[in-house]
Amino acid sequence: MAITTIGGSNRRSFLRRGATAAGASLFAVAAMEGLSIRAANAKDGEKDRGCPDNGGYGELRERTRTDPETGFSQTLWLPEDFDFKVFAVAASPMRDGNRTPLAHDGMACFPTGRRGEWRLVRNHEERNDPGAGVPAGSIARRYDELAGGGTTTMSVRWDRGQPHFTEAWQSLSGTIVNCAGGPTPWGSWLSCEETTAGTGAGWAAEHGYVFEVPSAEEGEAVPVPLKAMGRFVHEAVAVDPRSGVVYETEDQNTAGFYRFLPNVPGDLAEGGQLQMLKIADEWNYDTRTGQRSGKGLYVEWVDIDDPDPADAEEDPLAVFNQGWARGAAVFGRLEGCFYGDGAVYIASTSGGDEGEGQLWEYRPRGHKGGTIKLVFESPDAALLSYPDNITVSPGGNLILCEDTSRDLPAMRGLTRDGEIFPLVYHEGRTEWCGATFSPDGKVLFANMQGATRGELGDPALEPGRTIAIWGPWSMGVL
Repeated sequence: MAITTIGGSNRRSFLRRGATAAGASLFAVAAMEGLSIRAANAKDGEKDRGCPDNGGYGELRERTRTDPETGFSQTLWLPEDFDFKVFAVAASPMRDGNRTPLAHDGMACFPTGRRGEWRLVRNHEERNDPGAGVPAGSIARRYDELAGGGTTTMSVRWDRGQPHFTEAWQSLSGTIVNCAGGPTPWGSWLSCEETTAGTGAGWAAEHGYVFEVPSAEEGEAVPVPLKAMGRFVHEAVAVDPRSGVVYETEDQNTAGFYRFLPNVPGDLAEGGQLQMLKIADEWNYDTRTGQRSGKGLYVEWVDIDDPDPADAEEDPLAVFNQGWARGAAVFGRLEGCFYGDGAVYIASTSGGDEGEGQLWEYRPRGHKGGTIKLVFESPDAALLSYPDNITVSPGGNLILCEDTSRDLPAMRGLTRDGEIFPLVYHEGRTEWCGATFSPDGKVLFANMQGATRGELGDPALEPGRTIAIWGPWSMGVL
């Protein structure tokens, strides 16, 4: 089977392919412009303007499906003529003899070179204490012998009008709290640890790093912490396919927005310079409240002299504080991050005057700086609450995963006119995360996180699981 690789030819050619990839994301920018319109209307009192006929998909209907491997049954509310499958449930066996870890989270879908065959690389935000639960993967490839997190890779194919799960295996082991990350233009997944815990907390290794997982890997990747990219409470990343610059978000109430300038674009292990965003001519600008949608702010970047500080475990803000001392800006809980048409879009989950979330656009202008502007701020939880993962639909609109504790967690569609509507929801409180479309746009894959702590296979725990959703996307706006 021809699998996308991260060999020399792919690394050398990704910049040439960047312009094409960027052009494919023009629709994402249109949807973000719609958000700006919605924000303006909301301030004029139109907070309840919904999307007609639920985005064209009509009333959501209840249906139940069961994972044949584990017998786990799932009920979802979906549009008419849509269907779903549940697979790769936590504790289910994988081809390498390991069991699927807890806490399904960030994820991306990669082509394999064969039509209708894809690979999903999926994070596991496992939060057990050192040595508790089931350590992930093989001892020989485990970054930390006491850790149960990492990534799994799944093989999926489209046949006879529906997706079929083929097999799964451990692809990164011995890391912890692998929350989000992002795909690279050269066919790998960057998995991020959302913690700076280390040996002081009883672990066998230091944590708080980014790890690269080739989607083509047939087994466990060599776990190399990319220390130059920073040791902090990571969330997501987005790679500019034109320059190779990697943008990184930090998931804390006091958070920075970072960029990593690699010494060799496409080869992150060769090191580089970590920097933090600063608003030009402003010292320690606070983006969390008092912002105006659509107002452009000029940006510069300040160097982080020590991206891997010795005191990061005791002080998770050790990297942030270096940028703060040079006047860098502060954000509230930066989570989702993606690249589209020359810009990077980031979700501030708790930002805004109401604390319900913001979406920002950063557009680089040359090497030294650029502009950032607020494109949306939720005026109330009923419209949008705690936006997290973001993905682009086949029709050029957006799907948002809400990181919220409200009942009936949802994935919501967002139109270019700034109208938001529920696409799918379920009863319970486990969050949706890791939404990603297959390369041909037929299938929306997403994770339901489940328990992040506990004994793997414990029937009292809600298991993480991966969901595949498909149907007539063209009947509506997505």
